Amino acid sequence: MIEPLPTPASLKAQARRLKTQLEASGETISHSHSLELLAIHHGYRDWNTLNAIITRKAPAPVAVGDKVDGRYLSHAISATIVSVQPLQLGRYRIQLKLDEAVDVAASRRFSAWRKQIIAVIDGTGVTAETTSDGKPHLQLDLSP
Repeated sequence: MIEPLPTPASLKAQARRLKTQLEASGETISHSHSLELLAIHHGYRDWNTLNAIITRKAPAPVAVGDKVDGRYLSHAISATIVSVQPLQLGRYRIQLKLDEAVDVAASRRFSAWRKQIIAVIDGTGVTAETTSDGKPHLQLDLSP
C-alpha cells in the first residue's frame, strides 16, 4: 500500500525527536543528519530529494466535486469525486460516489454491488492494479 507522505513540518519535528532520542543514548548528530536518516527511512536517497517531492505543487488530475466518467472492473461508471489525497510517486487516493450502483461480481450466483469506490490512481486517472486480463481496475476518462 502506498502511504501518504508526511508534511515537511512533521518530518522536521520527527527529525528533532530522533536527534533528541539519539542524544539521550549518547550519540550526537546534527539536525541535517537526522533529516537525511528520515529521508532514507522513507525510501529516498537524501533529504533534498524527499523535500523536493513533498513540496512540489503538481496538481491532482481530479478535484473534490468533479463529475467523472470511466470504467470500473469493466463496467461503465459516472461518479462524483468525494475526496482526493496526494500520495507518493505521483499517485492519488480518491473516493468516488457512483451515480448508479454497479454489480462487480463475475458470477451469476451472487451480487456484489458498489455505490462508492476508493482507489489509488496516477496522474492519468488509471490504477496500477489490474484484473487477470490486464485491464486496470479503474480508468477515468479525464479528457477535456
